[in-house]
Amino acid sequence: MKRNILEWFQKTVSDYPGKVAFSDTENRITFKELSLNAKAVGSAIAEISKDDTPVAVFSGRKIETVSAFLGVVYSGHAYAPVDATLPDLRIKSILETLCPKIVIADKDNIERARELGVNSEIVELESLFSHPIDEARLDDILEKSVITDPLYIIFTSGSTGKPKGVITSHHSLMCYIDAYTSVMGIDENDRLGNQSPLDYIAAVRDIYIPLKTGCSTFIIPKEYFMEPDRLFTLMNGEKITAVGWSVSAFTVLTSLGAFQSKKLETLNKICFSGSVMPSKVLKLWQENLPEAKFVNQYGPTEATASCTYYEIDRTVSEDEVLPIGKPYKNYRIVLLDENLKEVRKGELGEICVSGPILALGYYNDPERTAKSFIQNPCQNGFFERMYKTGDIGRINEDGLLEFHGRLDRQIKHMGHRVELDEIEYAASLIEGVKESCCIYNSEKEVLCLLYTGTAKVPEVAGALRKSIPGFMVPRKLVCTESIPRLPNGKTDMNKVKEFFLRNKR
Repeated sequence: MKRNILEWFQKTVSDYPGKVAFSDTENRITFKELSLNAKAVGSAIAEISKDDTPVAVFSGRKIETVSAFLGVVYSGHAYAPVDATLPDLRIKSILETLCPKIVIADKDNIERARELGVNSEIVELESLFSHPIDEARLDDILEKSVITDPLYIIFTSGSTGKPKGVITSHHSLMCYIDAYTSVMGIDENDRLGNQSPLDYIAAVRDIYIPLKTGCSTFIIPKEYFMEPDRLFTLMNGEKITAVGWSVSAFTVLTSLGAFQSKKLETLNKICFSGSVMPSKVLKLWQENLPEAKFVNQYGPTEATASCTYYEIDRTVSEDEVLPIGKPYKNYRIVLLDENLKEVRKGELGEICVSGPILALGYYNDPERTAKSFIQNPCQNGFFERMYKTGDIGRINEDGLLEFHGRLDRQIKHMGHRVELDEIEYAASLIEGVKESCCIYNSEKEVLCLLYTGTAKVPEVAGALRKSIPGFMVPRKLVCTESIPRLPNGKTDMNKVKEFFLRNKR
């Protein structure tokens, strides 16, 4: 049994040394070259750091980033990818949680890392590729590893305004990749087309599937997703056979006229996740790729990317709502009521997940870990961790899980998990803003913010862009005299929603 993703990788390097592992529009790297780069990075980090603190990685969507991630793993540390384009406040919050001794930054982002003034040793990624490889030290680190060691830490939105660092182990990641490749039928002959940022949870498929199977990943530039013909030409030229994209990627391409003049010639395995797929959009893709496999996937970062899947075996109707299916292998799903009792078939309940695929918790955050990761209340005989997703589900008459919204104020927007409370928290810090309420129009996929105070809308929008990621900045902002309240003093969310339905500004 493999105990570390590097054992996958080393076997693949042995089997396919000269095969291209990762490529983009400018560069490509073979499995052997990737191994040498990663081992050089790992040797350098192991020489610098003797403890087990995570290593932050500032690097973009390019093949060198994978070398950085694997290099950190070789050194015996967990890596934490950081998007250098995020606002200073968010990056500093992430780094305050991590307290990294080492920050790796590529040449494009090293000055950005230095400008932040973090109390860490900052090293340039490209300079590490020439570091001498210490095979004996790396072998010793691998020999001492265990399957539950942390692999990476990915930060998600937090309701208090503080991002949460989800820690995923080698075991959890290997369980997920094994299950996903089995369902999708991916092998060494496939070419994956990467769409998501490499610091985002969806990218783990594109990074680790090649290490397990010997297939290749092509990192598609972001701008191509705004030009369907250009994207399709690239994908045909690169012979892309499989993709795991966010729903927003499919909807944007459809709105821009996908398939009107260009067809996809090699794509035959398609997975989508991140939000609810509009059936009208899915139907168009199915009609243009009639031989392709389409899989709807659902799940949170805390359950290693996704926990359920639904393979669509027919062309959908435009008004159909897809189920989110059944659990992947090594995942268990239970629906609980507000008293933590399992609901009966057909009843609504909170979707809760257990199994070896669960995250280890939130890094340096025991309180929120204890709140979300609980003892399975249906199991009294032994300790079994369970994650409460906050999502509402129902088992239908076919035994398939359906998604019925959120229990709290966490939503999926543009493929990202967003806490509406975090947006309100950011707004509360802006001078001239007294109170605010953020809602999400899921039908139009628009974030809306209603606020009171003297600040002008452009001022509030500009301030938010400096403190939270762009995808979290509301598209609709309205200043009002007062926030609607219920008799108990809480915000009247229904009246806020009605306000935005009436207000077209």
